[in-house]
Amino acid sequence: MPDYLLQLSYAPEAVATLVANPQNREEVARSLIEKVGGKLKGYWFALGDYDVVEIATLPDDESAVALSMAVMAGGAVKSFKTTPLLSMSESIEAMKKASGLGYKPPGK
Repeated sequence: MPDYLLQLSYAPEAVATLVANPQNREEVARSLIEKVGGKLKGYWFALGDYDVVEIATLPDDESAVALSMAVMAGGAVKSFKTTPLLSMSESIEAMKKASGLGYKPPGK
């Protein structure tokens, strides 16, 4: 199963709720990911553009979209970014395919 980087930003109202009532949302994330047949590999709060960063193994892209849609539909998250991750061996295979494509940039 492929790995995905999941990044989300809470809506201001959700941040206010978490400040007023601190809670560990990792188990909620784990439960949702398991419901689509995946596994949560890591969960972190983060500084910057995203409040939460997760690494998850999911069955397929459709499951990743379903997860994103379910979370966004709840209204507590203002943005949810999903990035498919490739292993190094998958990346090397992609590099090999790219080398055989014969692409020529403009002017060359």
